[in-house]
Amino acid sequence: MTDPTTSVLLVETRSAVRIVTMNRPDKLNALNTELTQAAYDALLAADQDPGIRAIVLAGNGRGFCAGADLTEFDTLTPANQDLVDKRADLTCRTQAMMQGLSKPVVSAVQGAAIGGGAGLAIGCDMMVAATNLKFGYPELKHSIVPALVMTGLQRSLGRKAAFEMISLGRLIGADEALSLGLCNRIAAPEEVVDKAIEIAEAWAGANPQAMAAAKTLYYHVADLSYADAMAAGRALNAKMRGFRKEAK
Repeated sequence: MTDPTTSVLLVETRSAVRIVTMNRPDKLNALNTELTQAAYDALLAADQDPGIRAIVLAGNGRGFCAGADLTEFDTLTPANQDLVDKRADLTCRTQAMMQGLSKPVVSAVQGAAIGGGAGLAIGCDMMVAATNLKFGYPELKHSIVPALVMTGLQRSLGRKAAFEMISLGRLIGADEALSLGLCNRIAAPEEVVDKAIEIAEAWAGANPQAMAAAKTLYYHVADLSYADAMAAGRALNAKMRGFRKEAK
């Protein structure tokens, strides 16, 4: 499968790791329709590629992603409802897709991770934050509701902490993100992608069936009662013995 590199997206394959890099550095990788669609397509292609076992999501330049490209909002008006609906659907699918991928995804996040960019960063299974991280949801300051990133934030934080972030719009740094459990590692800006690749390479060493099953079960049990979650784990416990035989 050909790597779907475009002018707004860079795609690189290192052994079993696919690195997807948003490439609008002059706009801090703000998410216009073209970039959002390209990122969605590239992540889906990586998940469907049998040679790929783990994915890194990164942003080129000084920032990871500054969120939605507000310059497109001039055309996204009730007079163009079809465009509004299509953009909302694309944004929703892209923000929600990471947990549904069978392969694990780690974000490498330097500089600005704002609004939709913050949503993408924490939507991944793990996150490496650079020491210059500026993370937050300032949409209300621009008279915008952080509607499509609110679910992911609330599930990553407690309700009070999540509401503070969306209602006050305060930006936080790497240390606070780590203390809140929003990121897993902190690295220097020039090392953040390499640290994310290290995680992805460790994932790639696992049996891919076992990894996919573990990831699916992990998110599935989050929405179940304790008894139902244990039942789901029991079912997989019996099935996973077949993974070991196929790995030999």
